[in-house]
Amino acid sequence: MADRTSPSHIQQRPYGSTIAPPRGNNINHPIASFLRQLQSQSPEHSRQRFGLLAFFISGGILLLLTGITVTAFVLGFIAFLPIIIISSPIWIPLFLLVTGFLSVAGFLFSTAVVMSWMYWYFKGMHPVGSEQVDYARSRIYDTAAHVKDYAGGYFHGKLKDVAPGA
Repeated sequence: MADRTSPSHIQQRPYGSTIAPPRGNNINHPIASFLRQLQSQSPEHSRQRFGLLAFFISGGILLLLTGITVTAFVLGFIAFLPIIIISSPIWIPLFLLVTGFLSVAGFLFSTAVVMSWMYWYFKGMHPVGSEQVDYARSRIYDTAAHVKDYAGGYFHGKLKDVAPGA
C-alpha cells in the first residue's frame, strides 16, 4: 500500500488545480474539539456559542483598532506639540473668532427658523408641529378654566365666612 501523503496520491481537481489529500484527524487540536462541541450540542446552544465567538472576535478587533487609534493620536500629538505651542498665538484668537462667528450664525439661523414658523402659524398655514401647539394651548386653557372655577368657588365660600351677609 502506498503512502497517502506521497506526491503520487495528490488528487486532481477540475480546471487543473491540485490539492493534498486530507491529513489524519487531530483529536487534540483545540479548534477541532470546539467544532465537535458545537456539532454535538442542540442548535440553540450552537447558535449561542457562535454568537459568543463572533462577539469576542469582533470585540477583539475593535479593541485592537481602538488601541491603534489612541496610539496614533498620542504619537501625533507628541510630534506636533512643538508646532502647536509655537503657533498658539495664532490659534487661540483664530479659535475664538471661529467659535464666535459660528455661535452668532447659529443663533441667527435658529431665530430665522422660529420667526418663519411663527409667521406660517399665525397666518393659518399649519406648519409642522402646529397640531401639538394647538393641543397644548387647549390643555392650558382647560386647566386655567378649571383652576378659575375651583378658586372662584373656594374664595366665594371664604368670603361668606368672613362677611356672612355678603
